[in-house]
Amino acid sequence: MPDIAPLAEPMAPTILKQLVAHESQAAGFDVARVACIADLGHEAGRRLQHFLSERLHGDMDWLERTADRRQHPHVLWPEARSAILLGHSYAPDRNPLEALRDKNSGVISVYAQGSDYHDVLKPKLKRIAGALQRVSGADVKVFVDTAPLMEKPLAMLSGLGWQGKHTNLVSREHGSWLFLGAILTSADLPADEPEVDHCGSCRRCLDVCPTAAFPAPYQLDARRCISYLTIEHKGPIDRPMRPLIGNRIYGCDDCLAVCPWNKFAEAGQEMLFHARAETDNPPLSELLRLDDAAFRKRFAKTPIKRTGRARFVRNALIAAGNSGSPDLDQAIEPLLKDDSALVRGAAVWAAARLVGKERHAAHAALHRPHESDPSVLAEWDAEMAE
Repeated sequence: MPDIAPLAEPMAPTILKQLVAHESQAAGFDVARVACIADLGHEAGRRLQHFLSERLHGDMDWLERTADRRQHPHVLWPEARSAILLGHSYAPDRNPLEALRDKNSGVISVYAQGSDYHDVLKPKLKRIAGALQRVSGADVKVFVDTAPLMEKPLAMLSGLGWQGKHTNLVSREHGSWLFLGAILTSADLPADEPEVDHCGSCRRCLDVCPTAAFPAPYQLDARRCISYLTIEHKGPIDRPMRPLIGNRIYGCDDCLAVCPWNKFAEAGQEMLFHARAETDNPPLSELLRLDDAAFRKRFAKTPIKRTGRARFVRNALIAAGNSGSPDLDQAIEPLLKDDSALVRGAAVWAAARLVGKERHAAHAALHRPHESDPSVLAEWDAEMAE
């Protein structure tokens, strides 16, 4: 398609949609669909209200603050007529659950092993939106999971996929491995047919969850979700949950990876989403030795960097405590005096798991926290009580 120039007369909606399809493919998206925003009901908004009223969102207070604007796209932008939903595959070339076998490695969710998808998708979306705006004169807004827009209900309305029993989007062509981007526009584009639910009687995603985070199909209790606990949760992870986390140190792919629809998904082609050596389920012994500067350098331009070093090392310490590898005790010991109380508390727990019973009392007495460190002292007291 030649360079796009503004037209003297309005372009037909079907031609505009063809333009969007062309630009989407040129930008590297694997699928693009259109939904009529007026056809979107309020069921998603009601589900969100139930989710929040039951406190299933944990300490993600930002969901409460933006709940009103999330109810429907017209609350966010009344002039929006059409929603363009775009999917970008990040499907792995191997089963991510295989990494759970190596207890000395930290398992990082597939989506976070490459470049931050926000940074990759936004320029692509702006390219498509800009082309549409230039030829149509319509207003456009782009979204990549950072504004109060519920993309998954729109994606189902557009025919891009459906929201599975694990609450994530599923595609018949790409399985559970799609990054979503959205463009809202005041242009009136022809809508695609909605997708229907193809989960049937399958419940693999529900049954595989290590922490039983699904109280029922299509319902998630974020407070029990490993992705929430290792990424969003800022404080100490509840003690009963720690053994269930295993060696997952950033996110969890279990419910995504077991979906039968993944058999149709080909490995994602975008090189920026491929795993780097630094993120490809690295050894825990390396991660436990990261100071803040090393953490920032190692995970630059990845989603992991936004979580911060303290939370990430907290996760690595829990994985170390679950590893059963006494050799990691040497890497844990310096963290008992880390600058971060969050890290110190996790180090107490991890160290207690790796020393033998005969060494436990002496080890604990040697590293007993000071009274001025109440949160870590409480962790130490809990270990002594077990």
